[in-house]
Amino acid sequence: MGGVKQIVVTLLLLAGFAFAQDDMLGAKKPSVTMLPAGLITVTGGKPGEARLRFRINPGFHINSNKPKSEFLIPTVLKLDAPTDIVVGKITYPEGEEMSFPFAPNEKLSVYSGEFTVGVLVRPLHNVLPSKYMFRGQLRYQACDNAACYPPKNLPVQFEVKIAKAPKSHGKNPAQSPHIHH
Repeated sequence: MGGVKQIVVTLLLLAGFAFAQDDMLGAKKPSVTMLPAGLITVTGGKPGEARLRFRINPGFHINSNKPKSEFLIPTVLKLDAPTDIVVGKITYPEGEEMSFPFAPNEKLSVYSGEFTVGVLVRPLHNVLPSKYMFRGQLRYQACDNAACYPPKNLPVQFEVKIAKAPKSHGKNPAQSPHIHH
């Protein structure tokens, strides 16, 4: 009986080693990364757009913001804006219509490779010129050609510089009274 126990323990150890080795060899895992956004500059009191770029690992796709089925989880960006800065419309790209082996007769709306999400930001007039950090998350569900994986939340952050709004007095600037020849 002791020999059977030893064989089971050895098999479990080997299975654990194989799993760890598979992990170490970089088995493909679905993931989305945010590409560096750089500093986005917006004039105080005026709307501006932040363009956020994301990359999906090769061999995977994620559902678009408007998937074709109510059973699919859409890609959604949620943001927390700093005080007195309004997050306006979030613009998602059109999905690519693709069919997959698990549903060959159905076209799904997906993103693959790189995609860009536009975020309209509008600082109120009282916002001081400075740099402000926006934080949030991109919720997505990644799939490969055979299966879909549990939904994930990717932390997102980007910085917006609010530039001083030009002063406007509602009339033409003062003109020199001198005559220039």
